Amino acid sequence: MRKAAIFTILFLATPLLSLAQVVTEKGAEAEKVVKAGEKITALEFVMKGGVFIIPIIILLFYTLYVIIERYRYIKRMSVYNSNLLNDIRMNLEKGNIQDALNQVQRDQSAYGSVVAEGIQTIGRPVSEIESNMEKVANIEIGKMEKGMGVLGLIAGIAPTFGFIGTIAGVIKIFYNISISENVSIGNISGGLYEKMISSGAGLTVGIIAYSAYHILNAMIDSYTLKIQSTNLGFINIIQRPGKWQ
Repeated sequence: MRKAAIFTILFLATPLLSLAQVVTEKGAEAEKVVKAGEKITALEFVMKGGVFIIPIIILLFYTLYVIIERYRYIKRMSVYNSNLLNDIRMNLEKGNIQDALNQVQRDQSAYGSVVAEGIQTIGRPVSEIESNMEKVANIEIGKMEKGMGVLGLIAGIAPTFGFIGTIAGVIKIFYNISISENVSIGNISGGLYEKMISSGAGLTVGIIAYSAYHILNAMIDSYTLKIQSTNLGFINIIQRPGKWQ
């Protein structure tokens, strides 16, 4: 049994070693050719990925646009003023509702919009005030999430484009081999590395879109948590006994 196993291992290892030697020699030859060849720019290298690299590049630029636009909007609207309630507390306790409203409207964030809705509904039942503030908060969250679904879509589409480009390239390689009957490692690897560029580019764009989608959602989640605390603080202010008499 032991002799048979050793014989089997040697039988399988021999062709593998021969193939490894051939690949090493061909790789060394290819490396010499690359060193001797002309240098290409990064753009020229990327464009070797084939026709499917074009939609991937378009998706990249659109992804960057959405990321920058959404980040700036969310950052601007979710600026948290920890003194917002303290600034309007005195006016509310004195019953100067209009002054408090004017003061909070100067806060150009989503927090100001929610608190302004609460001030405008003072005098109604507390449950109605809370409901209105919750609705405005949900509207602000919806505005922040606008267009972010595209990032999730791109995170799935971009890698798919890359894989399709690679598969199409591999099919073309084997078709050319069947026509020319030239099965050299140089022909296969030369065409294959070009087609793998589209897969790499697609995965890169997908990772960027996927990461940005979750980072922006984390910013929105932070706003959601803080606005709930702000709503509770506002309700506590207007529920203090004796100040609306």
